[in-house]
Amino acid sequence: MSKKTDTDTDALRDPAGRRVLSAAMFASAPAEVLDFLLPLWAGSTLKAGASVVGALVAVEAVLSLLVRPLAGELSDRFEQRRVAAAGAGLYALSFAGYALADSVPLAFVASAVGGAGGALFWVGLRAWTGQRSGNHTNAYGRLLSAEGQGAFVGYLVAFSLLERSGYRPLFWLGCAACAYATVALLQGTGCGGTGTVARTARTRGPQGRALPRRLLPLMVVSAVTAAAEAGLWMLLLLRLQGDLELTPNEIAMVFAPGFVVFILLPEHTHHLTDRLGRVPTMVLSFAASTLFAAGLAVAATPVAIAVLWAVAAACFAAQIPVEQATVAAAADGQVGRGMGLYESARLAGVVAGPALMGVLYEELGWAAACLSAACVSLLGALVVPYAIRVLRLPKRSGSRADEPDRDQTTATGREHNPPHEEGENQLMNMEKPDSGMAPPASGERRLTAQEHARKERRDWLIHTAAFLVGQVILWALDSNWIVWQITNDTVPDENRGPLVWIGRIWLTIWIIDTIWSWSYTIWPREKKSK
Repeated sequence: MSKKTDTDTDALRDPAGRRVLSAAMFASAPAEVLDFLLPLWAGSTLKAGASVVGALVAVEAVLSLLVRPLAGELSDRFEQRRVAAAGAGLYALSFAGYALADSVPLAFVASAVGGAGGALFWVGLRAWTGQRSGNHTNAYGRLLSAEGQGAFVGYLVAFSLLERSGYRPLFWLGCAACAYATVALLQGTGCGGTGTVARTARTRGPQGRALPRRLLPLMVVSAVTAAAEAGLWMLLLLRLQGDLELTPNEIAMVFAPGFVVFILLPEHTHHLTDRLGRVPTMVLSFAASTLFAAGLAVAATPVAIAVLWAVAAACFAAQIPVEQATVAAAADGQVGRGMGLYESARLAGVVAGPALMGVLYEELGWAAACLSAACVSLLGALVVPYAIRVLRLPKRSGSRADEPDRDQTTATGREHNPPHEEGENQLMNMEKPDSGMAPPASGERRLTAQEHARKERRDWLIHTAAFLVGQVILWALDSNWIVWQITNDTVPDENRGPLVWIGRIWLTIWIIDTIWSWSYTIWPREKKSK
């Protein structure tokens, strides 16, 4: 019986995993901001019309959709981090193209390169996460949380620099961030030849040909629900701006609580999945999404919409990591191919959803669109048990079929040993004393209550230092909400802007983090170290 290491439990807590999380944050920051800035840049800098701007956005989406299955195949045949690094490199080239573009054709080239780069980057990253981690839901939750944190930082930097320096420096900064992600991913990828051969052999076997058929029900559920979610989000923006006559800053404040939830929650939702199992967690998420969509049909105030959107964000934070973990568990060593298929299905729904929901809204109105989205989520809750059942996930002794796979095994019953970086196994063996006894099956040890409280205080000090630095920067930009409230009781109209509400969101996050972190000192309790 082979020994398990902490890396088997959660690959994202070892040095390689931390580099992957860092790459995800650095790449997601400019990528998320680009979705917001690209139409504005094309219209103002290139003087492009609405049809050209729409085509520019569509080219990136279509290329990303087409390349995703190929990215999955490449991830099963080569080291996944190298595939993700190639995607990050294409991302960097894309941002450099935008920075240099002075005509529409060059912008289309940059858009196509960025679409292909996004497919390689995210499929490769998620395939590596599924290949390395023992608790898939935990790992994918941490990865999703890192993406959200990167998006938050990206918007903070973009709103800080855009009015002062324009688009070009922002694009070069995005290029630099993606170049850093490329370097981070390429570190420690010197070995893995054996794993590559094994992955290739499995991909060509009978299980490889059966994978798309087994994943089809889950892919349909993901695509249809993603379409409803994306379409409803677009309609909600239009309703807040048109019917409720909110300004962009006020719209941002409506979405702010949900954004905070989406950043903080994914890292912790695996506790719910570990307790309930995959199917109940996904059913609950879809059921809550049903209530959210139905509630929007009758919600008439920004506060009510903000509360409902926060509920929806919590559903997404639980649903997405479980879906990704389920694909990884069902892939039987073909995590790249499974992720490519799943990501393609979800992206197809995101692309088609706004158009379909827009037509429904124009023909039947707001309430009908909301109720349609609610019906889609309810249908997802009803169908997802069947979609999980047909995957024929491997059972562990004494466990339910839908129980999360902390100790991942293949369909043939062989123990799955994730590939490690060069020298990693030797280092682990040197650090672990030879007690003559096998380690616990879970590969976990418990931090004492005092150790956990100390760790939380240390993390809080790091977060507080970053918070203070950020507040000083906002003060220098005359956009510090706290300072204005203390010195002037209110923020002057000429100083109101995105930076002010970003500062308020950050203050809210810091207060929540403070209460949570110090609660372990006031009320000591243990936590598993993974």
